Amino acid sequence: MAVKLRLKRMGSKGKPVYRVVAADSRNKRDGKAIEELGFYDPTKEPAVVKIDREIALKWLKTGAEPTDTVRDLFKKQGIMEELHNIRMSKKSGE
Repeated sequence: MAVKLRLKRMGSKGKPVYRVVAADSRNKRDGKAIEELGFYDPTKEPAVVKIDREIALKWLKTGAEPTDTVRDLFKKQGIMEELHNIRMSKKSGE
């Protein structure tokens, strides 16, 4: 099963709010999710992003692939840099 970290659209017409979820890549965009990682509200100024760092790192370590948008959100939150530091510390410790 290929797991993707992606956005699941919620909210009403013209007022989107997204949940950041881990889901099977074969499921529909708004279909069943394995786990919820946080949310993203682009309608606010500035955009509201709340992501559970520990759960996101757990999924990234196990090989889940984030979509481009989720990867950008993770970069802004510093999660991708943290993952990079974890991987580099493991390589130097070998």
